[in-house]
Amino acid sequence: MKRKWKVFLILILVLLVGGGILASVKMNQRGVVTVQTGRVARQSLVAVVTASGEIKPKNYINLGANAMGPLTEIRVKEGDRVRKGQVVAQIENTQAGADVAAQQAAIRSAEADSAASEANARAADDAIATANAGLAKAQAELERTKLNIARADQLYKDQLLAKQDYDQKKAEYDTAVASIEDAKTRVAQAKSMKNQALAQQRSSQTRVAQAQANLRRFDDVLNKYQVVAPLDGIVTNLPVRVGETVVQGIQSSPGSTIMTVADMSLITAEVKVDETDIVNVKLGQSADVTIDAMPNMTFKGHVSEIGNTAILRSTGVAASQSAVSSQEAKDFKVVIALDNPPDDIRPGLSCTGKIVTATRQNALSIPIQALTVRQKGELLPPSKDGVQAATKVDPATEKANKEEIQGVFVVANGKAEFRKVETGITGATDIEVVKGLNDGDEIITGSYKVIRTLRNEATVKIDNKTPVKTETS
Repeated sequence: MKRKWKVFLILILVLLVGGGILASVKMNQRGVVTVQTGRVARQSLVAVVTASGEIKPKNYINLGANAMGPLTEIRVKEGDRVRKGQVVAQIENTQAGADVAAQQAAIRSAEADSAASEANARAADDAIATANAGLAKAQAELERTKLNIARADQLYKDQLLAKQDYDQKKAEYDTAVASIEDAKTRVAQAKSMKNQALAQQRSSQTRVAQAQANLRRFDDVLNKYQVVAPLDGIVTNLPVRVGETVVQGIQSSPGSTIMTVADMSLITAEVKVDETDIVNVKLGQSADVTIDAMPNMTFKGHVSEIGNTAILRSTGVAASQSAVSSQEAKDFKVVIALDNPPDDIRPGLSCTGKIVTATRQNALSIPIQALTVRQKGELLPPSKDGVQAATKVDPATEKANKEEIQGVFVVANGKAEFRKVETGITGATDIEVVKGLNDGDEIITGSYKVIRTLRNEATVKIDNKTPVKTETS
């Protein structure tokens, strides 16, 4: 019986000693935080902006209807190559063609009238010439009779000429004077007829010009019934058939789209970049483009265009054109020109572009998850009793204590020391440190929960063992 009590007492003593040791260990570990750490190191960093979009040709035009009517002919099919100026479709144009024919007849009639007026003008010139010749003849006859009447006057005074002969000379002279006036009248009449003929000629020429202008107008209307390719390219979309009625667009309604012609010599990837990344995108930056329909292939390109208008992500409408004010996320259009696009590429294929916005060689870097933010007041040293002072402060100091500071926790003498850092470019998993850390510094990198809740100058325990994944049945 005594032996059993001795064993029982020894067991109790062992349990008490073990409990004391365990309690002592727990007391020593109180407030110790288990963390994962890493080293500040130098490496090459590449900042990449990733955005999705679709493949589009650089130049493409939707051919719409410029006139209303049924399609009587479509001369191409989807996938055909067309040349600039080629007629690719025809709209019914009976009335427009009749207007052109009628106007051509009107031009021929006006030209005939113009030719007749020109002939009248030439005839008037001949009449003027004839009248001038008659005037010259009358003037010569006047000079002859003037000389005769002068001699007759002298002879009649000398009583060497009979009265009858003198009267005859006088009558010839008076007739010559009257002929002069008649000839001058005929010249003036001929000139008046010429002026009238010239006026008729100008009028007929004006009618010809007017008819030609109307013909150009009717020709233009007739040409609108033909659908012409505006550039060399490929027909990428042909949504209509022969016999369908097409209409031209008006202010409040778009017109019918007959087909799309695209210049496939320059292919682009049109992607939408988040508003937080667009400030880093610049013209000429290199990019890698992957196409969903062509796996395991990457195409090189460069940024050729950057949009200046924000696009609402939910509607795809420009924010400036939206009638509803919204605080939702916005994107910006960025166009990436592919350097060597494949021959079998098609517009509309989904793609992803990775734009290289910056590179750093031998940059001091840390893992992105090590970066955290603390308020300035949270970094104040605790009081002697281990509790941060809660004394009343003025509003200015309180506002200053709420200032957020970006930094990392550095392990120093077994404690987590918050250190403010300035960062540079961001890579896939690491971020550049411009100021605040040195090469080789040991920083706390995990876990996420620890970094989010860790307090400045907390005692830490380093455990960098890789967690063992448990298999689930």
